[in-house]
Amino acid sequence: MSVLYVAYPLLAVSEDSAGGAEQVLFTLAYQRTAAGHRTTVGAADGSQVSGRLLATGDTVSGLDQYERREREHTAAILAYLRRNPDDFDLIHDMSGSFWRYASECDLPMLATLHLPRSFYRDEWFRGLPPNLYVNCVSEAQARSFAGMSNLLAVVQNGIRVERFPFTAEKRNYVLWLGRVCEEKGPHLAIQAADQANLPLVLAGQVYPFSYHQRYFEREIKPRISCAPVQFVDTPGWAQKIELLRRAQALVLSSTTKETSSLVAMEAMACGTPVVAFRRGAFPEVVADGVTGYVVDTVEEMAEALTRADVISPPACRARVEKYFTAERMQREYETLYEQVLTRTQNRFAA
Repeated sequence: MSVLYVAYPLLAVSEDSAGGAEQVLFTLAYQRTAAGHRTTVGAADGSQVSGRLLATGDTVSGLDQYERREREHTAAILAYLRRNPDDFDLIHDMSGSFWRYASECDLPMLATLHLPRSFYRDEWFRGLPPNLYVNCVSEAQARSFAGMSNLLAVVQNGIRVERFPFTAEKRNYVLWLGRVCEEKGPHLAIQAADQANLPLVLAGQVYPFSYHQRYFEREIKPRISCAPVQFVDTPGWAQKIELLRRAQALVLSSTTKETSSLVAMEAMACGTPVVAFRRGAFPEVVADGVTGYVVDTVEEMAEALTRADVISPPACRARVEKYFTAERMQREYETLYEQVLTRTQNRFAA
């Protein structure tokens, strides 16, 4: 089976990608290529992916270029599909936007919805074309999409566990890691660490959006200058691994209903407990009292951080090995691909 994966258009895809959807795509493309499948990834120039790269244009060099890049990215993929109609059996969209052009494609398409329901416009889900199918990445997210036509099963995200070294010995800091923007709540992680009297390493990337940049300048930069907070800008893979494996705990302080948490899976694989707000899919990923703590307030988060050493590092690793492996994720997506192709064939045969 030959699958075209469509990536988020703004930035190049690599193992250093900060976005969860890009990381899932990178991992899934690796797994399928290693298994001998034909895999193509439509992504920005300079992407480093397994299989073949269908380059769709340069990455951005300034702020607020998403709409331009999205148009360019979509046009490049559609043009390729028109020129090469027999190259693929199926399209798997992880871009968050290409699925809206499914009616312009002759191939069946599976769209993985990585974002909370509130991040999508309601009109985008009206009158979905018959060649489009969607899946969610957590049960919490799927409940918000209940009743949608062509909604298939939930496929939890997964990671290549072997790439995350288990480490029982921790150092004196807690970690926040992700995209630096208001909805991810790094300012709340700073507050919690301060109340717990613990050093915080805040690591991540500020995306090229003006409102993200303004948030960083207004809410994060001043706190870094007057609190025991170390900021690590856009950590590479090796630096990210070192931060994850040595932290006393990972902090998930998102203010929105997150649909998954790859960074929680990565931390737990390293034997690092996770303290997370009770929002979205976090309670599905973090086993409260076993691999970390699920809390409701900043004050509870601060108190939980002081008890992180009670959590068993081997229990954290075991949860990831049981539920969140890349191999399991690949198998479940292969099942969905077969369902999509079967449903498409039956529709044309009817």
